[in-house]
Amino acid sequence: MTVRIEQLRARLAAAGADALFSLSAPANQYLSGFTGSTSALVITPGEALFLCDFRYTEQAEGQVAGFDIEEVTGSLPARTGERLAHVNAGTAVYDPGVLSVAELHEIQAAFAGTLTPDPDIVSALRRIKSPEEIAAIRRASSLAEGVLADLLEELDTGLPERELAARFEYEFKRRGASGASFDPIALFGPRSSLPHGAPGGTPLQPGDVVLLDIGCRLDGYCSDLTRTYAFGTIPRLWFEGAYELVLTAQRIALEAVRPGIPARELDAIARDLIEDAGHGKHFGHGLGHGVGIEIHEAPRLNRESDTILEPGMVITIEPGIYLPGKGGIRIEDLVAVTEDGCDILSAASKELRVIDV
Repeated sequence: MTVRIEQLRARLAAAGADALFSLSAPANQYLSGFTGSTSALVITPGEALFLCDFRYTEQAEGQVAGFDIEEVTGSLPARTGERLAHVNAGTAVYDPGVLSVAELHEIQAAFAGTLTPDPDIVSALRRIKSPEEIAAIRRASSLAEGVLADLLEELDTGLPERELAARFEYEFKRRGASGASFDPIALFGPRSSLPHGAPGGTPLQPGDVVLLDIGCRLDGYCSDLTRTYAFGTIPRLWFEGAYELVLTAQRIALEAVRPGIPARELDAIARDLIEDAGHGKHFGHGLGHGVGIEIHEAPRLNRESDTILEPGMVITIEPGIYLPGKGGIRIEDLVAVTEDGCDILSAASKELRVIDV
């Protein structure tokens, strides 16, 4: 963690700031190693303070490296503002995307200096993963894929979406993950056209599309995987051609992943193919996103992204087609950008599979 603190201090110096403060759990995990839900950091050129209340002191003493740990009482934002005043910071930077207006007001009430928003102050460091971070994400992906392989063998007529989603969560924890990295998506039949639909009571029937978007959290890092299947028989005439189109779009996008390519260009490679086939309006989300401590983090791969891919970024490539009233198809892999291309961290087969009834 000391290296990350020094990298952060270099960014503070470049920004002309005296301190950073953070109440963000993911950023605080990245900088300190703490995996609890509530903490605050104050970092200056000469000090690194970790603040938490009684609930987390013992945990922090076992996890936090490179910081002076202080147990505080009362309002954590207020105590953070007081520490900023105590270290005589003139200007303190923070990520405005993870701080509420109420928290900001409490800090300002205790700190007379200048507060400067900088959304990239920590995220710019987090978007480039170390080999150790990539290995952790690969392990999380491997665990989730093992659960997927086993649960596919248990699919049976009448199984509700919600029960299948619950089985994923249970198996993730049973096999060593701390939990799912997001609420698992298990959608059957026409409901698979909902890109982020919540699993309900819909029972699985022969001829259904089965869309599964899953991931687990292991050693503090997330995985993300989507696969689409047919149950019993291929659903109608539309499914096979649409599946091949999505798979081809994903394949050509994966082949194009490399350092230096703009994220919006990568998005366009897959999107143009889908649009040319007449399904542009059926692919309404971005091609992918960063994955790490959080399931959705920088960079974003969409039409508006200004990101240029760099070695060490871990991203998803997940084109889809969603046809209301019929069903949806999404195929998603995790990839790490390398010096000359990418390393695909997902290993689950993408061949069109009809699951036996």
